Amino acid sequence: MDLNTINAVTRPNTRAELTGWRDGDAYVGGGTWLFSEPQPHLKRLVDLTTLGWTPLTAADDGLEIAATCTVAQLDGFTPPPGWTAAPVINQCCRAFLASFKIWNTATVGGNICMSLPAGPMISLTAALGGIALLWAPDGSERRVPVVDFVTGPLRNVLTPGEVLRAIILPASTLTGRAAFRQVSLANYGRSGALVIGTLAASGAFALTVTAATPRPIKLDFDAIPTTANLQARIDEAIPTGQWYDDIHGLPAWRRHMTLHFAQQIRDELAGAAR
Repeated sequence: MDLNTINAVTRPNTRAELTGWRDGDAYVGGGTWLFSEPQPHLKRLVDLTTLGWTPLTAADDGLEIAATCTVAQLDGFTPPPGWTAAPVINQCCRAFLASFKIWNTATVGGNICMSLPAGPMISLTAALGGIALLWAPDGSERRVPVVDFVTGPLRNVLTPGEVLRAIILPASTLTGRAAFRQVSLANYGRSGALVIGTLAASGAFALTVTAATPRPIKLDFDAIPTTANLQARIDEAIPTGQWYDDIHGLPAWRRHMTLHFAQQIRDELAGAAR
């Protein structure tokens, strides 16, 4: 869709050029949502792709994913042999309600900043302990756990002019175990519930619930919990009235599927621990 209110496009090559933020500005990476509907409040676009950020950087301490990394680039990533939780990366990439054309344009950062409950890049990075690196217009930066970055549908902690630079996934999570479950009302529909469990080498267990809730919910345990304890923690963290309700699934169904998947994941990772 043409954005006929845009009167300027800037293409910065360095961070120093990310200045002069004003009302009516928008950062653009892939632009798959930005150009999908009218944006009458926008006057200027700031193209982040010209900054030349390396899409993926693997190191001993983990994986850095540039905000401008496309879904296709992430899905094509070959992880080091010791990153036993890495298969969940491809599983989340394939949870997108999108064609291959979108895959080659949509960015990881864009999906996270869009902050929809069913954003699979939110699911992935929240579950794997991702830290969002944020750049402010004044040259400062801050780091926020992805699980705290999204505060609700279409809402997050970004302040005016702040940009998501990268997401860092720690090696401590990537070298553990992960189990993935997802369901949609239609074969190719938006996720109604997406649940990921992780098991660290220390025996610590975590369960991350997305799509079924307005924002990511992560539950941490020192060890694999009992079935009763796991369900109790889920009901405590997501009480009645806090399950997401839209055309892609009723709250009661989302709760049922989340509890079902949580039990499956618990059993799967308990078997891996043994």
